[in-house]
Amino acid sequence: MDFSRDFIGFACERGVLRFGEFTTKAGRQSPYFFNAGLFNDGEAMLQLCDFYARAIIASGLEFDVLFGPAYKGIPLAAGTAMMLAQHGHNTPFAYNRKEAKDHGEGGTLVGAPLKGRVLVIDDVISAGTSVRESVELIRNAGAALAGVVIALDRQERGQGELSAVQEVEKSYAIPVVAVANLADLIAFLGDSPDLQRNLGAVSAYRQQYGI
Repeated sequence: MDFSRDFIGFACERGVLRFGEFTTKAGRQSPYFFNAGLFNDGEAMLQLCDFYARAIIASGLEFDVLFGPAYKGIPLAAGTAMMLAQHGHNTPFAYNRKEAKDHGEGGTLVGAPLKGRVLVIDDVISAGTSVRESVELIRNAGAALAGVVIALDRQERGQGELSAVQEVEKSYAIPVVAVANLADLIAFLGDSPDLQRNLGAVSAYRQQYGI
């Protein structure tokens, strides 16, 4: 999809997606690194959330509330809800705090009530911990998990034959929508004279660890 390719270009431009030698949490030597924390100014956030909104609309996924897990998911949920509204889809959003408040509205949930089908928004899925915690909150509120939307799917094996994303899809019987994935990154590198030198290393990494 065009927006997936555009998103990869945008992430490279912003230095969010970098190439070189990086060690992943799993101890693998990766030829690329994605750090969504570097989408850290107003314009970058605006564009990022528009990419999320376009991916959500393109997926056709039906949901009632957008939920951002603390902390990274909080600005993503707010920003994407605003961009969805710009595209004609006015969507309630909610997020959680890590520590329950004992005054005011109290509790750990902030924003719209979690009810109906809830779509979780996050940057990536690495170990699925954030998703598990979100599922617990959503189910405790009496709502159902509609799916998860992330910026980048690395499409690489976790502990077994499945990727972290596939494990989440299988465990909860829900779809995971990604703005872009490793296949999009490889296609982008193939068409980019300035970055083509990284294509061999990224393709070899996919050959070794990809799903």
